[in-house]
Parts: sequence; structure tokens; C-alpha cells
Amino acid sequence: MSESKIKCKICCIGAGYVGGPTMATIAKYCPDVEVHVVDINPKQIARWNSEKLPIYEPGLDECVKKVRGKNLFFSTKIDEAIRACEIIFVSVNTPTKTYGVGAGRAADLKNWELAARNIAKVANGPKIIVEKSTLPVRTAHSMRKVLMANDRGISFEVLSNPEFLAEGTAMKDLATPDRVLIGGLTTKEGQVAVQKLVWVYNHWVTADRIITTNLWSSELSKLVANAFLAQRISSINSISELCEATGADVQEVGRAIGKDKRLGSRFLNASVGFGGSCFQKDILNLVYLCESFGLKEVAEYWDQVVKINDHQKARFAKKMIRSMFNTISGKKIVLFGFAFKKDTGDTRETAAVYVAKHLLAERARVVIYDPKVEHDQIKSDFEYYKALTPGKEFKDCVTIATDPYEAVKDAHAIGIMTEWEEFKSYDYKKMYATMAKPAFIFDGRLILDHPKLLKIGYEVYAIGKPYGVKYQNMDDLKM
Repeated sequence: MSESKIKCKICCIGAGYVGGPTMATIAKYCPDVEVHVVDINPKQIARWNSEKLPIYEPGLDECVKKVRGKNLFFSTKIDEAIRACEIIFVSVNTPTKTYGVGAGRAADLKNWELAARNIAKVANGPKIIVEKSTLPVRTAHSMRKVLMANDRGISFEVLSNPEFLAEGTAMKDLATPDRVLIGGLTTKEGQVAVQKLVWVYNHWVTADRIITTNLWSSELSKLVANAFLAQRISSINSISELCEATGADVQEVGRAIGKDKRLGSRFLNASVGFGGSCFQKDILNLVYLCESFGLKEVAEYWDQVVKINDHQKARFAKKMIRSMFNTISGKKIVLFGFAFKKDTGDTRETAAVYVAKHLLAERARVVIYDPKVEHDQIKSDFEYYKALTPGKEFKDCVTIATDPYEAVKDAHAIGIMTEWEEFKSYDYKKMYATMAKPAFIFDGRLILDHPKLLKIGYEVYAIGKPYGVKYQNMDDLKM
């Protein structure tokens, strides 16, 4: 593209789940903006420049290939991009700390600070720095101190522009967002920087969907949004356990309360538990923030959302064990799905690895089939989440299948871990014929036809369903 047509140059440090799709979308809708995505990982960049992208997201492949090499570029030349670009997005990983003060709760800002120090070191003029990673409130203030400590008098403006993407629909979320949130300082310089970023988004997002706030409101809004969404999931999941005990049906309950306009129907689908990179991390971050300010009761309230989620995963695994006569040692159990949700290859905090951990602890033979997740990723997750049986290697504990029908041969049970559409269309009668009897199906996503499965001969357990409940109707309660 001709330099004369370029009005602004943007770079993004971090070529992951947020940086890649976001920058591809900006490049697509902003032909007058040159976009550079940079990362220290050469393998990651090589895959962004290849025919097979490093992440799976519907619509991403087409978007990247449409603009790559035109006004979208992927490279490891971080310093060069910092010097060339006016706006610098920082979208590096900020995992939950595993050490020191705040371990298990606070966000680890090591990568963010390293990025900020490098920007301050190599920048050759004023820059607008945009927080894209999920960060604790007032991180921008700390980062601005790091940036402004440079000895060359270079000025920086720090903006907060949190992402509100749902994996599986990220490209749609980017193309038609509910809102774009931009937070900046209330100074004249801060507001000029805010309007520059507003200009970028105005290429395809209408003004009424762009919200501008102060820095702190923007940073907190991201944490609160995810906390509220996760809270709804944990709420309906807690009710699913009550439904199983009483004979109620959680899907009927969810449908009934979802008709209330004050509540709405979104995020009322009971499941084996939420996963992904954001929900748990952001809630724990919020909990730590509240604890830091001495808000003990508030911290405990939000911490309970995570505890219910952990409980849901554990009780699902325990239900599998109890249903199979309290002994699964040596039994083959097939888990359909390893991604934390459908239409993504992301496995971070997936419920599947936690359920598998419980099964392996009881010496089950675990087989995993997922249509999109890379085999190396599955192996890596078992090691990262310490899910393997102590003293055992991955190959001794887990088998990764490439064909679902082959996977279930001689299996005692199938567990639905991810709501992939293809799982609904399998020939479960054909599968039943090749399985050990009694054959069990445990539906952790409520996507299967349970009456049909029962008719085939399966023993069926599903989250929040009354199968096997002592009291099937009110008449049963009569003394």
C-alpha cells in the first residue's frame, strides 16, 4: 500500500487470542491504517504468516488472508514497530500469579511491565499506549510512571481499551460490537489521545456504541463485566444441583426465568462449568482488588462464584464415578471435547482437564477426542494443570483419539465436555453396540437427545436433569 494513503500506523505487542483477531479487524475496516502485530515468539509469528493460523476462530482465517501483506503485517521486529507506529496496543499475557504476594488471585503484570519498559527504551517520539490486556484497576497509572521515567523527555498517553470478546464469536463481536470502551486521562492531552483511538474505531463502529470514560472506570468495567457473566453461570449451575435433588429440570427453570425481561435468557445454560482465559482470572483479580482495599465481605461474595464453578466440575466427575458403581479403575472413559467451549481451539481453564484429573486419580483410562484442539496442546494442558497421575507420563494415562467411533470401542462411558455441534449428530446407536455394558453417557453440556439415548439402552446422567431422582413428582412426597 502506498505510504501516501496511510494516515496512521498501529502496532500490537502480543500475537495471541486478542491481539491477532483485533488487529486483523482493524486492518480490514481501516484501509488507511497500517497495522503491525509483533511478538517475541518466532513460531507464533510464522504461523500467523502461514496457511494455518495459530488459533481457530470462525471468520478469522478469511479476514487475515484478505489484508495480510497489504496493511496487516506479522513480525518479530518489536523495536522497529514501536519506533514506526503512533499507537501501540499491548496485548500480552497477564496470568494469575502463582508466587509471592497475591498468589492464586492477583494478575501477574511481569509481561506488561517488561513491554512498557521496552517501549520507553526504544520509542523515538510521543506515543499512545493502549491497554488491551485485562489488568487490575490503576495499572495504567503505574505503567504511565514507568513510561514517563524515560530520560529523553518523551511523552506517553496511556489508554484503556478492554476487549469484550467471546471466543467462538470473536470476529462477529469485533465487527459488530455491543460497545467499544475507551478510557483515558481527563487532561487535554489525554482526551486528544482518546479521540485518536475513537477515530480508528469510527471507521466501522457508530458513535453511539463508543463509550469514553476515565481510565479507572474503563479498567474496572472489564473485570466487572466478566464477573457478572460468570456469576450468572455459577448461579444456574448451583440451581442445577438442586434440580437433580428435587426432580426439577434445570432447562425448564432456565427457560422460565429467562422470560423475565429483567433477567433475560443469556448465560442461563447449566453446564459442567465455565472455562476460558478471562472469567476465573478476572474474578480472582477482582477478589484480590477488594481484599487489597479491605473489602472482606465483597471479596468473599465474588470468590464464591469461583468456588461454585470448581464444585460443579468436581461433582460432575464424582457423579461419573458413583454411577459406575464407585469403581472406575481400568475402565475406559471417553471425553468428547477438550476446548473450553465450542467454535474455538482454546483450552485455558477447560473443565475437561479438571474432570479428567479426578478420573485419573481413580485410575481410569481416559481417551479424549476434540475436532479442533491440537494434540500437543492437550498434552501440554495435562502437564500445566498437574492433571496426570503422580509418577506417570501422559502416554501412560491419556489417549488422544482422531475418530470418535474408534474412540468409544470397548469404552464404559462417554462424557460430553464441549458443546461442539457435531456431537449432536453422531450415531449413538452404532457407538452403543461397540461399548462395554452397561454403557453410560454423561452430558455435561445438555446437548444430546436424552430420551433417545435411554431408548437405545444407555444409562444417562445430565447436568440438572431429574434422571434417577427419588421424587419424580409431587405425589411421591405423600406420607
